[in-house]
Amino acid sequence: MKKRVLKTVADGFTYLEGPRWHDGKLWFVDFYTHGVYCVDGGGAEKVVHVEKQPSGLGWLPDGRMLVVSMKDRKVMRLERDGNLVVHADIWDKCGGHANDMVVAPNGNAYVGNFGYDLMGGAGHENTTLVLVRPDGSSQIVADGLAFPNGSVITPDGKRLIVNELFGNRISQFDIRPDSTLGPRRDFANCGDLGNEANVGVRLERAKIIPDGLALDAEGAVWFADTINRRAVRMAEGGEILDEIDTAPEGIFAVALGGVDGKTLFLCAAPDWDEGARTAAREARMLATTVDVAHAGTP
Repeated sequence: MKKRVLKTVADGFTYLEGPRWHDGKLWFVDFYTHGVYCVDGGGAEKVVHVEKQPSGLGWLPDGRMLVVSMKDRKVMRLERDGNLVVHADIWDKCGGHANDMVVAPNGNAYVGNFGYDLMGGAGHENTTLVLVRPDGSSQIVADGLAFPNGSVITPDGKRLIVNELFGNRISQFDIRPDSTLGPRRDFANCGDLGNEANVGVRLERAKIIPDGLALDAEGAVWFADTINRRAVRMAEGGEILDEIDTAPEGIFAVALGGVDGKTLFLCAAPDWDEGARTAAREARMLATTVDVAHAGTP
């Protein structure tokens, strides 16, 4: 394992997710201060408040920002006048909180969801990916996914890669000309967890718990291996090419960015427990330098 220096970019938050490098700035959300933030040379500035808890971020071709509103299962749109409006209501297409999202260069957004009441202790259930088009219309384009969380689109716009947080695998889909998705296939599979409903058992059996996703110019992905307290660079097929140990902190999302695309940003926190994270300001954004630059979207 290569030794790297980790520096703190921003701290004093509750639980960070959705890091994005956009327009020369680092953007991210903080769940329990309900904010979308950006960092531009100085400290982190709160850009907009999302009362029902923000998650995935992206931008339409005209520059307006989209952000997932988790607990009411909506995609919101930040207008040029600063108003936050409903872009799409996807309540009936999700099995739980709406979650991470990738927005393609053409404005199509692919949104994952929990699938069940994770924080309430419900049993695991597989769930969907929802396509939200630029006009706000939506449809389910994939099903049977174990908590889709972290997605990227390849530079040619023809493939979507998505983590399955509680599935012990990373999946991929061809993006059809009409923007729907072809059949699921493995990007990397570390073992079938079957229909096990107990989340604790799934975690014990899993070799990876992939959260957040970033694609690099060699076709490998970086992901946050959550409670395993590391960030992992993995090739298609499952070979681990690199890893960054972050113990005692867990890592819950990653992004590649910076001027040369070689800065890996890491969302760090002690755990993902909603009660504990709401009550404390122990989350921070870390950064380090890696060897291969960013590619694709986001």
